[in-house]
Amino acid sequence: MRNEALIGYLLHQRPYQEKRALYYLFSQQHGVIHGIGKKGAPLFMPLQLFATGKHDLKTFSQINIAPLSSIQGSVTQDSLAPEDSQADLAEALHHESISGQHQYAALYLNEILWRLLPTEDPMPVLWQHYQNSLYQLKQPLTADELRLCLRQFETYLFNELGFALTLEHDSLDQPIESNAMYRFLPDVGLVAMVYNDDNDNDNDNVIAQTVFKGSEVLVMVEQGISAVTLNIWSRLHRQLIDHLLDYQPLQSRLLWQQQQRYQS
Repeated sequence: MRNEALIGYLLHQRPYQEKRALYYLFSQQHGVIHGIGKKGAPLFMPLQLFATGKHDLKTFSQINIAPLSSIQGSVTQDSLAPEDSQADLAEALHHESISGQHQYAALYLNEILWRLLPTEDPMPVLWQHYQNSLYQLKQPLTADELRLCLRQFETYLFNELGFALTLEHDSLDQPIESNAMYRFLPDVGLVAMVYNDDNDNDNDNVIAQTVFKGSEVLVMVEQGISAVTLNIWSRLHRQLIDHLLDYQPLQSRLLWQQQQRYQS
């Protein structure tokens, strides 16, 4: 590409020389692009810039907050009430900031994207869901609403990466039974297991962390991601995220945990 105009959001940055930074940009046009540009680009704000380069590492220039007109043409109404307008959403994305605990959630979205997405692979649908998620994180949310926002976005990400979750049947294509127990293996699916009563304490701990009751799975299928099923989906999604990351820790998760300990 040569001096191509891009619209996108900064996912991650690292220092590069004295006055420049290495940027990971989630662009509307080409997915994640790596580039070097002048330091100081903000997170969670729509950016407009120009990219030049034939190789994986581009040169970014003229990095600025995207004009309001360019954002108005790229929003959807999926997460908005009917009375809200595209102009309202564009205005929020353009001017409002993410504050408080919502910043940790936004950092989490950024981290899983820049660590999991391939470079220069256009994902316009996922890009739109990311933009809508940032809009939600700029609004007042309860703790459960915040978690719902994250779980819903993770679903879009899994689908994009080819890990759509099928919960109607187990790994042997047998219907889920409400009184059975299942272990979730990311590359296999739900595997029926035999519950051993010989070591109750150990089994209770395993069940709490990695095993799902058939009745839980059936409720997940029936209700999807909702306030009732949120905790179950969170356990399942965490297993899949950890698998995709090869069980390497997430810095955003560690920051969140430190903040929670500090407040307690």
